[in-house]
Amino acid sequence: MGQKINPLGFRVGITQQHYSYWFAQPKNYSKFLEEDEKVRTCIEKYVQKQIKNSSNYGGIARIEIEGKTDLLQIGIYTGFPDLLVEENGLGIDNLRTNIEKLLKKKSQKIQITLKNVLQPYGEPRILAEHIALQLENRVAFRRTVKKAIELAKKTDIKGIKIQIAGRLNGNEIARVEWVREGRVPLQTIRAHINYCYYPAQTIYGVLGIKIWVFRDEE
Repeated sequence: MGQKINPLGFRVGITQQHYSYWFAQPKNYSKFLEEDEKVRTCIEKYVQKQIKNSSNYGGIARIEIEGKTDLLQIGIYTGFPDLLVEENGLGIDNLRTNIEKLLKKKSQKIQITLKNVLQPYGEPRILAEHIALQLENRVAFRRTVKKAIELAKKTDIKGIKIQIAGRLNGNEIARVEWVREGRVPLQTIRAHINYCYYPAQTIYGVLGIKIWVFRDEE
């Protein structure tokens, strides 16, 4: 059997929950899905701008969206809330204004909530952003992966697997390298595994970063 299923979708309803909560008629489903993607992209681009001016490695762990008739609730889970909060909270206001312009829905209010992640380096998305930033600055990939695993081991995770594919260190021939520390049972449905894919835009081309983090079993 091929291992081609997304680890998050494989466990929805068991150890994972949906990141979006809304109801739509079949004919409007694609429209709601497109709006979801626009909101997530808008938030990620805004945070990326903030990261460039910060010494922190990453920003967002995940984004949860709950849509109601007259209210759109957006929960941003981040280990570094300071990236989104500027003086007098203008960062959140600017982000809300950008989303309102993007969606163009005057009848629907937008509420943004920041939720702090106590162990940010136990989140695959934040680790992937850290690795991508280092690779884009031409740091050797083995050194970068080793540092990421050291950061992850300081949290309460039980295992981690990191895979990087592409022209590693600028080599002519692309290849795939992976490192695993601890236990990562990908075929066990009850295993609570977080997964992330993140591209790194280097001068040699795009490097694909995949991270699996195993926390616990139910």
